[in-house]
Amino acid sequence: MWIEPERYRIVGACLGVARRQANLTQIQMAERLGRTQSFISEIERGLRRVDVLEMLLISQALGADPLDLFAEVTRAAIQSRQRRRRG
Repeated sequence: MWIEPERYRIVGACLGVARRQANLTQIQMAERLGRTQSFISEIERGLRRVDVLEMLLISQALGADPLDLFAEVTRAAIQSRQRRRRG
């Protein structure tokens, strides 16, 4: 696999943090997206991939700037890679 599962966990964790900062439950987030709570849970646990268009919709549902969200995911991925290298 060319994208490691850890990368999906990083994206999910960042989205979970953003959701909690927006003071939303998984159920509330799911309602805003027209999805199920389990869908949100799978994303946040890194079990489900999120494409760019989904990320934009998620950002909108959070009332967040998508560029800020992408920047946070990027920071977290870089930090994860640095920790692995130091290992």
